[in-house]
Amino acid sequence: MRKQTLFRLVPLLCLVCLLVGSTTVGCAPATGGSDTGAGGNAASGPEYTWRFGYPESMTTRNDSLEMFTHLIESYSNGRIAVDYFGNGVLGSHAEIFDAVQAGDVEMGCFAPYVDIVPGGMLNWMNWTVSNFRQAAVAYNPNGGVVFNVMTEAWHEVGFKLLWSAPQGAYGIANSKNPLKTPADFDGWKFRVSGSLGFVKTMENMGRGTSLQLETIPWADLYQALQTGVVDGCWDIWPSLVQERHFEVIKYYTPLNFGWDTNNVVINEELWNTLPADLQEVIKVASIKAEEQNYEAIQRATLPAIQAVQDAGVEIYWMTDQERAAFREAANMPAIWKELCEPWLNAHYPGQNMSQKIQDELARIVAETPSAI
Repeated sequence: MRKQTLFRLVPLLCLVCLLVGSTTVGCAPATGGSDTGAGGNAASGPEYTWRFGYPESMTTRNDSLEMFTHLIESYSNGRIAVDYFGNGVLGSHAEIFDAVQAGDVEMGCFAPYVDIVPGGMLNWMNWTVSNFRQAAVAYNPNGGVVFNVMTEAWHEVGFKLLWSAPQGAYGIANSKNPLKTPADFDGWKFRVSGSLGFVKTMENMGRGTSLQLETIPWADLYQALQTGVVDGCWDIWPSLVQERHFEVIKYYTPLNFGWDTNNVVINEELWNTLPADLQEVIKVASIKAEEQNYEAIQRATLPAIQAVQDAGVEIYWMTDQERAAFREAANMPAIWKELCEPWLNAHYPGQNMSQKIQDELARIVAETPSAI
């Protein structure tokens, strides 16, 4: 019934046993409580049998998401069974999103592009969060500023946000030339996605150059780089290795100008029909899964850096002064005003929510200096 192979399932089940007895993990959101049990007896079979879909091939994230499904089963004493379908088995990003929205698939993990989640730009506004400690505060399911506003954004389109699965800070990869100043974007063809905040940021940072932006699905990125359809992209250390992007680039600059976090969600109509004890089970499983994901992706990052270096990719490590030039070119206040304020003002009228979110993110960043 599982779509994952046995050799991957065994270590995952072992990790479940470890996590059930764990408390907190460094650089991860704090766990709410320790009572994870739900009444009932699964001897006659589960009360609920669900599917969880994820469209991408990111190894660490797939492992963490599958772990989440096992935790739900364990903490519910078998009352909920969740079959995990990663690596695009159930279809593309858009297809799985539509299926969860319609209730044909119960759960999934998605990038909240604004064409499907109108408030989704708030999930990853550029030049804010840039390391795991900052993210652990901003995306904390127990009151994090980004988690709170994204809960409203997902509610608007019929989903319940459960937790966020980070991959880390985005740098710039390319096959043209080392990136040291915004002027170095000249002549590039650059892959972008439906993340409108990122697109606007790239437009501003490349202003005055001949930078061309090309919208290409993440799943097609390797081929696009390999065939020269694009010369560059934003990318993350683990993806450079796990998805073998290092094979089709020559240069990488850890600009750390944006944070990659996808959102784990459940169909909200289904969520609202669940008894309170099972909702609590899923909340606790969400916190545990997020802790594990933070731990796993941090463990994967340093070996990924070494692997990229060993592959011969030229890495340019920026100074804070050099990075500041890109941030200034990005003109983030204008992007917040154009993209975020209309949606925020409609959903939080009279609350000056844009400034409140920016102030809280600035506080988090100031208290936790940038790192890998």
